[in-house]
Parts: sequence; C-alpha cells; structure tokens
Amino acid sequence: MECITWFAPILPGKLDEWKAGVEALKGPRRAEHEASRARMGLVREVASLMQTPQGDFTCLFHEAEDLAKAYQTLATSEDPYDVWFREHIAGVHGITVDMLTGPIPATLVLDYRADG
Repeated sequence: MECITWFAPILPGKLDEWKAGVEALKGPRRAEHEASRARMGLVREVASLMQTPQGDFTCLFHEAEDLAKAYQTLATSEDPYDVWFREHIAGVHGITVDMLTGPIPATLVLDYRADG
C-alpha cells in the first residue's frame, strides 16, 4: 500500500468556493465522491484546511495500492463527477490534468507506524 501527504494551494479569493466544494463532497455529492475514489483505488483520503501567512492550503493524505494509477484514473475518467471534480480543483487549486498524470506530487521521507 502506498500513501502520500501533500499540499495544494487554495487560490486567492477561492476559500469560500473550496468550502462549498467540501460541503458538497460530504453532502449531496458524497455517493459520487465515494464511487470516484473506489474507481481510483483509494482506500483513504483525508483533507484539512491550513491557513498560513502565505495563504490558504488544503493538506491531503491519500492511500492506495498504486497512487500513480489512482491519479491517472482521475485524470482520464469521463465519469461526469470526475469531470466536475477536475474542473473544481483546476478552478480552486490550479491543479491541471498534466499535474495528475505526472510524477506523484510529493516524495515520502518518513512513514512511522506503530506495531500492534
């Protein structure tokens, strides 16, 4: 199993749009989001809001058997939800399809796990 944490900027003036998107994922679009993540092979996704003097960021944790394949699946899917999600992250974070199909956006340097 692979896991990664990474940050994505919330573009200036887009915080309310980001919050509305999160509420949609937790509410009316929850089933679509869960189906999308199942297609991607994600077994865990965590998103947090981090507000810093340099701006707002979403902190992400993703876990899957194959993260590159997961992001590739999202990047190429024609499912209406996945298309909407790509448009949403492009508008709110500036994340493009090329970024999803390129190298994993972070390098894992420490992965501590307690035994037991």
